[in-house]
Amino acid sequence: MDELTRYRRPSAEWRAVFIACIIAGIASTVYFVFTLTFAGPMLDMASRYLAIAFFLPPVFILFPVRGKRGGTGVPWYDALLAFFACAICIYFFVNSWEIVFVGWSRPPSYLPLVLGGFLCVLVLEAARRTGGLPYFLVCLLIGLYPIIADKMPGIFYGKGFSVSNLVGSYTFTPWYGVAGLPSKVMVDILLGFLVFAGALIATGAGKFFLDFAFALFGQHRGGPAKVAVVGSAFFGSLSGSAIANVVGTGSVTIPAMKRIGFTPVYAAAIEACASTGGILMPPVMGAVAFVMAELLSIPYVTIIAAAAIPAILYFACLLIQVDAYAARTGMKGLAREQVPSLRQVLKDGWHFLFALLFLIWGLLYMRWEAMTPYYTTVLLVVLCMFRKETRLSLRKFINVIEEVGRLVTETGGLLFPIAFVIGGFAFPGTAFSFTSGLISLAGGNGFLILLFGAAACYILGTMGMITPAYIFLAVTMAPAPIKMGFDVLASHLFILYYAMLACITPPVAVAAFVAAGIAGAPAMRTALRSMRLGFVIYFIPFFFVYNPALVLQGSLLEILHVTLSCVLGLILIAAGFEGYLLGVGKPTPWARPLLIIAGFLLGYPEGKTDVLGIILGIIIIVILLVGKRLQKGQ
Repeated sequence: MDELTRYRRPSAEWRAVFIACIIAGIASTVYFVFTLTFAGPMLDMASRYLAIAFFLPPVFILFPVRGKRGGTGVPWYDALLAFFACAICIYFFVNSWEIVFVGWSRPPSYLPLVLGGFLCVLVLEAARRTGGLPYFLVCLLIGLYPIIADKMPGIFYGKGFSVSNLVGSYTFTPWYGVAGLPSKVMVDILLGFLVFAGALIATGAGKFFLDFAFALFGQHRGGPAKVAVVGSAFFGSLSGSAIANVVGTGSVTIPAMKRIGFTPVYAAAIEACASTGGILMPPVMGAVAFVMAELLSIPYVTIIAAAAIPAILYFACLLIQVDAYAARTGMKGLAREQVPSLRQVLKDGWHFLFALLFLIWGLLYMRWEAMTPYYTTVLLVVLCMFRKETRLSLRKFINVIEEVGRLVTETGGLLFPIAFVIGGFAFPGTAFSFTSGLISLAGGNGFLILLFGAAACYILGTMGMITPAYIFLAVTMAPAPIKMGFDVLASHLFILYYAMLACITPPVAVAAFVAAGIAGAPAMRTALRSMRLGFVIYFIPFFFVYNPALVLQGSLLEILHVTLSCVLGLILIAAGFEGYLLGVGKPTPWARPLLIIAGFLLGYPEGKTDVLGIILGIIIIVILLVGKRLQKGQ
């Protein structure tokens, strides 16, 4: 499991340095977010340089140069890189007033230019260590693109930059540079959610949510598979990683599924689909939702509200398919003695649920967007102190800091280099000509533009670059459907959904392959089964783009209508795929493809197709019921 073994295990001394960096970074961010002024006001740019100063060095402490876990020591070259990463950003922090008010896009001397160039190299190296070679190459090549933009043909032509101007732009500009949008996302809101997620995981929330799901669904038919769906929805929203979700929940749910009769392929596919969908589930949703909020200049709470219905529909569809499969095969749930008591689970972990409810209340009602996760983390720690079993000793508190630190370090290592993706297109102005060219290439056909975008999302997603894929296409592709009249938020969520496809779609299908390894199942068969189980993720983005009521962009009546029609459609589609319709039983072979067609007609958010879908569905169900009665009468 590479996800678990690629971290270096530093010695006690380097652990202390790592923890000190994380604490200092969190403290400086809290100072800025809560607008404390006892040491003087802090500029936006100053807070971002401090975030990089404290969160970039841990990348060189935690991630070895070759991507494989080494010993406990940190080599001298990594120690040097960590020192320079911190020292350079501290220097820029000290000069932040001059950078902002005088302007250093053309540095006043060679020293800031050289230091800026070295910082760019360090950030790119962080991209390689945390995201791998493909991610590094994408950031590097797009980042260097402005140098040759004035020599490119057609829609790729743009303003040219010299190397020195480009370095100055990446280092000192407040929006597109390294201290621009990526670090702004980290400081303004993302860090608080990472702190909260790390605190939850370190204090045992992962086990609680699994036990909670087992207590609710374990005894029902196909219980462990339903546990995998619900548990992964909780855990994935917190971890923000499909692979970590598969490993964290799948190591428990996959063996349980196999014990009650699920095939290894089906068990692995269910876990892969559920873990992939966890990243789309509010309230956390990983780093990309926060980037989306910044790019669109809308409150983060608007993003999570809009994402709620599609995510719930996705998990509801998985539950419906699991139930249909279990009913068709006569599968039972777990024995009563194998399922934890719901009362005991709630008694032991009520504080986790309370903390989540407080987080939602703070976001939706109080609108403490940036401050809510910090308040919630403090509340969680205080609640843990009331029970001996959950009380945080010094060692447990250090474990919490380390868990938070790992999340922050990896997220920062992936997030800071996105500046090169954004700036690479923004600085030469290529994004605008690219949008016009895309509309021209599609002949003004909105559906073709969406297909181009879906293909591009999938290709970039295969490289494991969900956030960069979203940003790249948000800058280049999203303006095209928006110009043609598609809803802004729906268009951006469309990109996010299709960037996730690579987790369960061959040839990469990383979540499916990891789950197959745990289940002992053939990898490619698992990936193909995952595609079938997760079919809704392929189609629902088109549904909410063509009818934004699915992402809460409409009247209450429209939202209720389109949601209900989608639920009915998913029930029929699941019945067609799995061969079992609740209340009817096993449909005859001829009925299954017709049920799928009726389901898609209902799911497609348009009045005429809804009517056709309802009529076709009723006809099929009536014929099936009459046929069963005639068989019984014989």
